[in-house]
Amino acid sequence: MFGHGGSVKVFVATRPVDFRKGIDGLALAVQEMFGMDPFCGAAFVFRAKRADRIKLLLWDQTGMVLVHKRLEGGKFVWPQVRDGVMRMSSAQFAALFEGVDWRMVRPERARRPLTAG
Repeated sequence: MFGHGGSVKVFVATRPVDFRKGIDGLALAVQEMFGMDPFCGAAFVFRAKRADRIKLLLWDQTGMVLVHKRLEGGKFVWPQVRDGVMRMSSAQFAALFEGVDWRMVRPERARRPLTAG
């Protein structure tokens, strides 16, 4: 979803937001909730009270992008609701966005070679 080889930082608001907010309202929420600049190139993820909805806000160097997704069946697996922000890898976000349990996405560790060559 993100180009740049998955190098985009993803931040998730763990508290639901008012989904009537559009780009400007969510950009303000990034400043207030995350304490961050909404134009920094990171992706900011928001949830509604209903767990089947997600919004993504992202500055792509040409404009602000707002994606709104509603699952037709099932619910997104969200972090525990609390005041705060959580960092998520691009792979974990991709799983969340597909409706998969993102907590199961773990990087596979490569075994250290015994010798070089």
